[in-house]
Amino acid sequence: MPDFPVAPPAPFEGVFAAVLTPLLDDLAADEVALAAHCHRLLAQGCDGLSLLGTTGEANSFSLNERIRILEAVVEAGIPPARLMPGTGCCSITETTILTKRAVELGCAGVLMGPPFYYKNVSDEGIHAAFSEVIQRVGDGALRIYLYHFPQMSAVPLSLDLIESLLKDYPVAVAGMKDSSGDLNNMTAAAKAFPGFRVFSGADDLLLPLLKAGGAGCITAISNISAPLAAEVLAKWRTGGGDAAHTMLCKLRRVITAYPISAALKEIMARHSGDGSWRTIRPPLVQLNDDDARALHAALASTGYGPPPL
Repeated sequence: MPDFPVAPPAPFEGVFAAVLTPLLDDLAADEVALAAHCHRLLAQGCDGLSLLGTTGEANSFSLNERIRILEAVVEAGIPPARLMPGTGCCSITETTILTKRAVELGCAGVLMGPPFYYKNVSDEGIHAAFSEVIQRVGDGALRIYLYHFPQMSAVPLSLDLIESLLKDYPVAVAGMKDSSGDLNNMTAAAKAFPGFRVFSGADDLLLPLLKAGGAGCITAISNISAPLAAEVLAKWRTGGGDAAHTMLCKLRRVITAYPISAALKEIMARHSGDGSWRTIRPPLVQLNDDDARALHAALASTGYGPPPL
Protein backbone atom coordinates (compact mmCIF):
# COMPACT_ATOMS: atom_id res chain seq x y z
CA MET A 1 0.00 0.00 0.00
CA PRO A 2 1.20 3.59 -0.60
CA ASP A 3 2.97 5.63 2.03
CA PHE A 4 0.86 7.85 4.26
CA PRO A 5 0.21 11.22 2.59
CA VAL A 6 -0.47 12.63 6.06
CA ALA A 7 -0.22 11.33 9.62
CA PRO A 8 -2.00 7.96 9.92
CA PRO A 9 -5.41 8.02 11.63
CA ALA A 10 -5.45 7.24 15.33
CA PRO A 11 -6.96 3.87 16.26
CA PHE A 12 -10.58 4.08 17.34
CA GLU A 13 -11.70 3.23 20.86
CA GLY A 14 -14.54 4.05 23.23
CA VAL A 15 -18.26 4.60 22.74
CA PHE A 16 -19.63 4.86 19.20
CA ALA A 17 -23.28 5.31 18.26
CA ALA A 18 -24.68 3.27 15.41
CA VAL A 19 -26.45 6.38 14.18
CA LEU A 20 -30.12 6.47 13.19
CA THR A 21 -30.96 8.09 9.86
CA PRO A 22 -33.86 10.57 10.17
CA LEU A 23 -36.01 10.72 7.04
CA LEU A 24 -38.21 13.22 5.25
CA ASP A 25 -41.77 12.44 4.17
CA ASP A 26 -40.53 11.26 0.77
CA LEU A 27 -38.14 8.84 2.53
CA ALA A 28 -35.04 10.80 1.58
CA ALA A 29 -32.47 11.32 4.33
CA ASP A 30 -33.10 14.46 6.37
CA GLU A 31 -29.57 15.87 6.17
CA VAL A 32 -30.25 18.75 8.57
CA ALA A 33 -31.76 16.53 11.26
CA LEU A 34 -29.02 13.94 10.83
CA ALA A 35 -26.25 16.50 11.25
CA ALA A 36 -27.94 17.93 14.35
CA HIS A 37 -28.29 14.43 15.82
CA CYS A 38 -24.62 13.70 15.14
CA HIS A 39 -23.52 16.91 16.83
CA ARG A 40 -25.67 16.03 19.86
CA LEU A 41 -24.23 12.54 20.12
CA LEU A 42 -20.68 13.84 20.16
CA ALA A 43 -21.65 16.44 22.78
CA GLN A 44 -23.29 13.69 24.87
CA GLY A 45 -20.11 11.66 25.16
CA CYS A 46 -19.72 9.56 22.03
CA ASP A 47 -16.12 9.09 21.00
CA GLY A 48 -17.22 8.50 17.43
CA LEU A 49 -20.13 7.84 15.10
CA SER A 50 -20.89 4.90 12.86
CA LEU A 51 -23.24 6.13 10.13
CA LEU A 52 -24.86 3.94 7.51
CA GLY A 53 -24.98 0.74 9.50
CA THR A 54 -27.80 -1.66 10.22
CA THR A 55 -29.54 0.77 12.58
CA GLY A 56 -29.10 3.57 10.05
CA GLU A 57 -31.03 1.55 7.42
CA ALA A 58 -27.99 1.65 5.14
CA ASN A 59 -29.01 -1.24 2.93
CA SER A 60 -32.26 0.56 2.12
CA PHE A 61 -30.27 3.36 0.44
CA SER A 62 -28.61 3.41 -2.95
CA LEU A 63 -24.89 3.94 -3.36
CA ASN A 64 -25.39 7.57 -4.42
CA GLU A 65 -27.67 8.21 -1.45
CA ARG A 66 -25.12 6.77 0.95
CA ILE A 67 -22.35 8.90 -0.50
CA ARG A 68 -24.51 12.01 -0.22
CA ILE A 69 -25.43 11.24 3.41
CA LEU A 70 -21.77 10.95 4.29
CA GLU A 71 -20.83 14.12 2.44
CA ALA A 72 -23.65 16.07 4.07
CA VAL A 73 -22.54 15.15 7.58
CA VAL A 74 -18.96 16.20 6.89
CA GLU A 75 -20.15 19.42 5.25
CA ALA A 76 -22.18 20.13 8.41
CA GLY A 77 -19.03 20.16 10.50
CA ILE A 78 -18.87 16.67 11.94
CA PRO A 79 -15.14 15.89 12.22
CA PRO A 80 -14.36 13.07 9.79
CA ALA A 81 -11.74 11.83 12.25
CA ARG A 82 -14.68 10.79 14.45
CA LEU A 83 -16.53 8.90 11.70
CA MET A 84 -16.65 5.17 11.01
CA PRO A 85 -19.27 4.90 8.24
CA GLY A 86 -20.55 1.57 7.01
CA THR A 87 -19.29 0.91 3.48
CA GLY A 88 -19.92 -2.79 2.92
CA CYS A 89 -22.16 -3.64 -0.05
CA CYS A 90 -22.90 -6.86 -1.91
CA SER A 91 -20.84 -5.58 -4.83
CA ILE A 92 -17.11 -5.10 -4.34
CA THR A 93 -17.33 -2.32 -6.94
CA GLU A 94 -19.84 -0.34 -4.86
CA THR A 95 -17.95 -1.10 -1.66
CA THR A 96 -14.81 0.30 -3.26
CA ILE A 97 -16.51 3.48 -4.47
CA LEU A 98 -18.11 4.22 -1.10
CA THR A 99 -14.97 3.33 0.84
CA LYS A 100 -12.78 5.46 -1.38
CA ARG A 101 -15.11 8.43 -0.89
CA ALA A 102 -15.03 7.95 2.88
CA VAL A 103 -11.23 7.98 2.87
CA GLU A 104 -11.18 11.04 0.61
CA LEU A 105 -13.43 12.86 3.07
CA GLY A 106 -10.99 12.07 5.88
CA CYS A 107 -12.95 9.41 7.74
CA ALA A 108 -10.51 7.72 10.10
CA GLY A 109 -12.09 4.30 9.59
CA VAL A 110 -14.86 2.43 7.82
CA LEU A 111 -17.09 -0.38 9.03
CA MET A 112 -17.12 -3.06 6.37
CA GLY A 113 -19.21 -6.18 6.32
CA PRO A 114 -18.68 -8.97 3.78
CA PRO A 115 -20.70 -9.36 0.58
CA PHE A 116 -23.81 -10.94 2.06
CA TYR A 117 -26.04 -12.35 -0.66
CA TYR A 118 -24.22 -15.62 -1.32
CA LYS A 119 -24.23 -17.99 1.65
CA ASN A 120 -21.86 -20.76 2.68
CA VAL A 121 -18.96 -19.05 0.96
CA SER A 122 -15.42 -19.97 1.98
CA ASP A 123 -13.01 -17.92 4.05
CA GLU A 124 -10.91 -17.81 0.89
CA GLY A 125 -13.73 -16.11 -0.99
CA ILE A 126 -14.42 -13.60 1.78
CA HIS A 127 -10.70 -12.83 2.03
CA ALA A 128 -10.60 -12.22 -1.71
CA ALA A 129 -13.52 -9.79 -1.49
CA PHE A 130 -11.88 -7.68 1.24
CA SER A 131 -8.54 -7.89 -0.58
CA GLU A 132 -10.04 -6.58 -3.82
CA VAL A 133 -11.49 -3.57 -2.01
CA ILE A 134 -8.24 -2.77 -0.20
CA GLN A 135 -6.24 -3.02 -3.42
CA ARG A 136 -8.72 -0.96 -5.43
CA VAL A 137 -8.96 1.80 -2.83
CA GLY A 138 -5.17 1.84 -2.74
CA ASP A 139 -4.80 4.41 0.00
CA GLY A 140 -2.49 4.12 3.00
CA ALA A 141 -4.99 6.02 5.14
CA LEU A 142 -7.60 3.25 4.81
CA ARG A 143 -8.57 1.61 8.10
CA ILE A 144 -11.16 -1.16 7.97
CA TYR A 145 -13.16 -2.33 10.96
CA LEU A 146 -14.70 -5.65 9.99
CA TYR A 147 -18.43 -6.03 10.65
CA HIS A 148 -19.27 -9.44 12.08
CA PHE A 149 -23.06 -9.80 12.25
CA PRO A 150 -23.86 -13.35 11.16
CA GLN A 151 -27.51 -13.18 12.29
CA MET A 152 -28.12 -10.56 9.58
CA SER A 153 -25.49 -11.28 6.94
CA ALA A 154 -25.40 -15.08 7.32
CA VAL A 155 -21.72 -14.69 6.37
CA PRO A 156 -19.66 -15.08 9.55
CA LEU A 157 -16.12 -13.75 9.85
CA SER A 158 -14.05 -16.48 11.44
CA LEU A 159 -10.92 -16.00 13.54
CA ASP A 160 -8.98 -17.82 10.85
CA LEU A 161 -10.22 -15.29 8.29
CA ILE A 162 -9.24 -12.37 10.52
CA GLU A 163 -5.81 -13.90 11.02
CA SER A 164 -5.27 -14.22 7.28
CA LEU A 165 -6.43 -10.65 6.63
CA LEU A 166 -4.11 -9.32 9.33
CA LYS A 167 -1.24 -11.28 7.84
CA ASP A 168 -1.77 -9.72 4.41
CA TYR A 169 -3.03 -6.28 5.53
CA PRO A 170 -1.73 -5.58 9.04
CA VAL A 171 -2.23 -1.82 8.64
CA ALA A 172 -5.48 -1.57 6.68
CA VAL A 173 -7.39 -4.08 8.83
CA ALA A 174 -7.67 -2.27 12.16
CA GLY A 175 -10.44 -3.91 14.15
CA MET A 176 -13.92 -5.38 14.26
CA LYS A 177 -17.45 -4.68 15.38
CA ASP A 178 -18.87 -7.96 16.69
CA SER A 179 -22.67 -7.91 16.74
CA SER A 180 -23.00 -11.66 17.17
CA GLY A 181 -23.76 -11.34 20.88
CA ASP A 182 -21.09 -13.99 21.53
CA LEU A 183 -18.75 -12.60 24.18
CA ASN A 184 -16.41 -15.57 23.81
CA ASN A 185 -15.87 -14.72 20.15
CA MET A 186 -15.13 -11.09 21.00
CA THR A 187 -12.70 -11.88 23.78
CA ALA A 188 -10.99 -14.55 21.67
CA ALA A 189 -10.34 -11.99 18.93
CA ALA A 190 -9.11 -9.39 21.42
CA LYS A 191 -6.68 -11.88 22.96
CA ALA A 192 -5.53 -13.52 19.73
CA PHE A 193 -4.70 -10.33 17.85
CA PRO A 194 -2.93 -7.69 19.98
CA GLY A 195 -3.67 -4.19 18.73
CA PHE A 196 -6.75 -5.36 16.81
CA ARG A 197 -9.59 -3.17 18.10
CA VAL A 198 -12.64 -5.25 19.02
CA PHE A 199 -15.94 -3.43 19.62
CA SER A 200 -19.11 -4.97 20.97
CA GLY A 201 -22.32 -4.38 19.06
CA ALA A 202 -24.29 -5.05 22.25
CA ASP A 203 -24.41 -2.64 25.20
CA ASP A 204 -24.70 -5.41 27.77
CA LEU A 205 -21.30 -6.76 26.68
CA LEU A 206 -19.48 -3.43 26.84
CA LEU A 207 -18.06 -3.80 30.34
CA PRO A 208 -17.16 -7.52 30.06
CA LEU A 209 -15.39 -6.86 26.78
CA LEU A 210 -13.47 -3.89 28.18
CA LYS A 211 -12.29 -6.10 31.03
CA ALA A 212 -11.08 -8.65 28.46
CA GLY A 213 -9.09 -6.12 26.44
CA GLY A 214 -11.71 -4.89 24.02
CA ALA A 215 -11.83 -1.37 22.60
CA GLY A 216 -15.41 -0.31 23.34
CA CYS A 217 -18.84 -0.52 21.76
CA ILE A 218 -20.68 0.52 18.60
CA THR A 219 -24.36 0.31 19.48
CA ALA A 220 -27.82 1.46 18.43
CA ILE A 221 -28.89 2.15 22.01
CA SER A 222 -26.20 4.84 22.21
CA ASN A 223 -28.55 7.03 20.17
CA ILE A 224 -30.37 7.65 23.46
CA SER A 225 -27.86 6.42 26.06
CA ALA A 226 -24.53 7.96 25.06
CA PRO A 227 -23.89 9.64 28.44
CA LEU A 228 -24.58 6.37 30.25
CA ALA A 229 -22.26 4.34 28.01
CA ALA A 230 -19.60 7.05 28.38
CA GLU A 231 -20.00 6.77 32.15
CA VAL A 232 -19.44 3.01 31.98
CA LEU A 233 -16.23 3.60 30.03
CA ALA A 234 -14.95 6.38 32.28
CA LYS A 235 -15.65 4.50 35.51
CA TRP A 236 -14.18 1.26 34.16
CA ARG A 237 -10.92 3.14 33.63
CA THR A 238 -10.86 3.86 37.37
CA GLY A 239 -11.98 0.41 38.47
CA GLY A 240 -15.78 0.78 38.44
CA GLY A 241 -18.66 1.13 36.01
CA ASP A 242 -20.90 -1.66 37.27
CA ALA A 243 -23.87 0.48 38.34
CA ALA A 244 -24.02 2.39 35.06
CA HIS A 245 -23.60 -0.87 33.16
CA THR A 246 -26.57 -2.39 34.99
CA MET A 247 -28.78 0.48 33.83
CA LEU A 248 -27.42 0.18 30.30
CA CYS A 249 -28.37 -3.50 30.29
CA LYS A 250 -31.92 -2.63 31.41
CA LEU A 251 -32.28 -0.17 28.56
CA ARG A 252 -31.07 -2.68 26.03
CA ARG A 253 -33.54 -5.32 27.23
CA VAL A 254 -36.44 -2.86 26.96
CA ILE A 255 -35.60 -1.61 23.48
CA THR A 256 -34.56 -4.88 21.87
CA ALA A 257 -37.95 -6.37 22.72
CA TYR A 258 -39.06 -4.48 19.59
CA PRO A 259 -37.58 -3.93 16.11
CA ILE A 260 -34.66 -1.78 17.17
CA SER A 261 -34.59 0.97 14.53
CA ALA A 262 -38.34 1.52 14.77
CA ALA A 263 -38.21 1.49 18.57
CA LEU A 264 -35.40 4.03 18.74
CA LYS A 265 -37.11 6.28 16.20
CA GLU A 266 -40.28 6.11 18.30
CA ILE A 267 -38.32 7.14 21.40
CA MET A 268 -36.68 10.00 19.51
CA ALA A 269 -40.06 11.17 18.21
CA ARG A 270 -41.61 11.22 21.68
CA HIS A 271 -38.56 12.72 23.32
CA SER A 272 -38.09 15.48 20.73
CA GLY A 273 -41.74 16.19 20.01
CA ASP A 274 -40.93 15.77 16.32
CA GLY A 275 -43.10 13.04 14.84
CA SER A 276 -41.06 12.92 11.64
CA TRP A 277 -38.52 10.82 13.54
CA ARG A 278 -40.96 7.90 13.17
CA THR A 279 -40.51 7.80 9.39
CA ILE A 280 -38.72 4.63 8.33
CA ARG A 281 -37.98 3.03 4.97
CA PRO A 282 -39.92 -0.04 3.90
CA PRO A 283 -39.73 -2.94 4.38
CA LEU A 284 -39.23 -1.69 7.97
CA VAL A 285 -42.36 -0.21 9.52
CA GLN A 286 -43.17 2.07 12.45
CA LEU A 287 -44.26 0.59 15.76
CA ASN A 288 -48.00 0.28 16.08
CA ASP A 289 -49.75 2.34 18.76
CA ASP A 290 -49.99 -0.51 21.27
CA ASP A 291 -46.31 -1.38 20.97
CA ALA A 292 -45.33 2.28 21.18
CA ARG A 293 -47.28 2.73 24.41
CA ALA A 294 -45.79 -0.44 25.88
CA LEU A 295 -42.28 0.65 24.89
CA HIS A 296 -42.61 4.05 26.55
CA ALA A 297 -44.07 2.49 29.70
CA ALA A 298 -41.23 -0.02 29.91
CA LEU A 299 -38.66 2.72 29.32
CA ALA A 300 -40.18 4.84 32.08
CA SER A 301 -40.07 1.87 34.45
CA THR A 302 -36.28 1.77 34.19
CA GLY A 303 -36.01 5.26 35.67
CA TYR A 304 -33.81 6.39 32.80
CA GLY A 305 -34.59 9.40 30.67
CA PRO A 306 -32.79 10.21 27.41
CA PRO A 307 -30.49 13.25 27.65
CA PRO A 308 -31.95 16.69 26.84
CA LEU A 309 -32.04 17.62 23.18
